[in-house]
Amino acid sequence: MNIVVFEDSGVDNLYPITTGRPAYAISCASYRLVDWLNELDGNLVGLVRPYLERIQLLDFPEFQRELDPTLKWTMVVNARIAPTLSNMHRLRCLMGTGEPAGTAARVIRSGWATAAAIVQTDLFSGQQKSTWSRTIENLTVEPATTITENGLELFEYPHDVIGQNIKSFDENIGHRIEAGNYEERFKNVFLGPGVEISDSVVFDANPGPIVIDSNVKMGPFCFLRGPVFIGATSRISEHSAIKDGVSIAHTCKIGGEVEGTILEAYSNKQHHGFLGHSYLGSWINLGAGTCNSDLKNTYGTVNMQYGADRVSTGMQFIGCIIGDYAKTAVNTSIFTGKTIGVASMVYGFATTNVPSFVNYARTFDEVGVLPPEVIVTTQKRMFARRNVLQRPCDIQLVHDMYHVTSHQRPDGLSDDPVSL
Repeated sequence: MNIVVFEDSGVDNLYPITTGRPAYAISCASYRLVDWLNELDGNLVGLVRPYLERIQLLDFPEFQRELDPTLKWTMVVNARIAPTLSNMHRLRCLMGTGEPAGTAARVIRSGWATAAAIVQTDLFSGQQKSTWSRTIENLTVEPATTITENGLELFEYPHDVIGQNIKSFDENIGHRIEAGNYEERFKNVFLGPGVEISDSVVFDANPGPIVIDSNVKMGPFCFLRGPVFIGATSRISEHSAIKDGVSIAHTCKIGGEVEGTILEAYSNKQHHGFLGHSYLGSWINLGAGTCNSDLKNTYGTVNMQYGADRVSTGMQFIGCIIGDYAKTAVNTSIFTGKTIGVASMVYGFATTNVPSFVNYARTFDEVGVLPPEVIVTTQKRMFARRNVLQRPCDIQLVHDMYHVTSHQRPDGLSDDPVSL
């Protein structure tokens, strides 16, 4: 069967998480949707925003296949589906229900969105690939479809990723333990090959399992309380406290106190400071002493400001959402429920949302635009420190992100005099 994973118009609501990555590459509770889809037996085809097509080609080649017209049926999968074990079971069930009668489609809908469907492959014949996502969205109004409501959970807003991380951690980490090559070194503590842990590290795995992937190094006097996942080749500084639903991707450097948080690959929070109930993209660096608030003084639920929309999360604990390539200076303080856009640099107090490509120092009455050339130069230096080659597509992505986020930056901002 063909499997087409598609981005719909809802990816825009997931800014800044999806500004620089396909929605199927969002980490949550130690998995991405792409990880689950690779376990399915199908011919994978990916539909992403045009400026991400080159990134998909090089970083996710499994989605670069063409639609196989000899396969009568195609399963379409929304890239915003939360990467949970429960959702994967539902997708497997959808694949196993057999062919729909006649020419009808079988559709699972979540609110206004098509979450997944089984359709005839020739539905896409004669169409440009760029129009397929619109065709899939319109499946919900076709009279011959069989529609199931709310059978799959989708990310609608960035805070949903944080909430789903806590909600699905136990089931996801259980699957990872069963499927992975781990040694249960201590009760409910599972280590991959090459892990180095100081004898003074303390584990509390009673609330949930702790999984530490291959070649992780952990300094002395650390405390871990499950459920926790630490990705391969990450480094945990001495005296760190990592607890209660932390999902760290590969090649990160972590220190201080981290709770209920997701960190994508190649991000650093190496020094002291609190990071709670937050999402950090890739290639982020938090300066020493950076802290965020994840609880209002009133102990009420947190409202998030997304563009012109004020959205109730229904959640008491929400920290910050930080886009790829963002940086904070030493002792930066981020208020509850704030977003920091891609490639921005933050100093002092972040009391409001921070747009992308902005040098943000409102505490000192200084806010200016960061040109993409500054970020490209910084990107090259960061990549070199991790022995990662800076490719033309990485440079182009920075310029594309600058362009697609231009409407977020207020008029009249000065060009920032950042020294290269």
